[in-house]
Amino acid sequence: MVITADDLAKLFDAFNRHDIDGVMSFFAEDCVFNGVAGPEAYGTRFVGTAPIAAAFSGVWTAMSDAHWAHHGHFVHGDRAASEWTFTGTNADGSRVEAEGCDLFTLRGGKIVRKQAFRKNRPLIPAPAKS
Repeated sequence: MVITADDLAKLFDAFNRHDIDGVMSFFAEDCVFNGVAGPEAYGTRFVGTAPIAAAFSGVWTAMSDAHWAHHGHFVHGDRAASEWTFTGTNADGSRVEAEGCDLFTLRGGKIVRKQAFRKNRPLIPAPAKS
């Protein structure tokens, strides 16, 4: 079994539905996810499906409108890449809107490593209350 660019589009459709079971169906049990932020050079590292599912679900909890738009994908052998524009609103009304990408390592039709990168852009302030 091989992951295709079409499969990665389905993965991002599941991210946009906030469908954790759909998202995690693409990941191997021993997967590693390096998030966009954190104290280490690689960001924050999550290992295994339970911690990764919790990290993804945490984004949806913090930003109920989290969305990855304009996503495009390519696969070459055991490596793949996705580009996207992420948008989401924080509880205080400030917004994130930034382009980013994921680099994937694949094995046996599953994702075994996901490295996420996003532009380091200042938050868009919440609209002024009148």
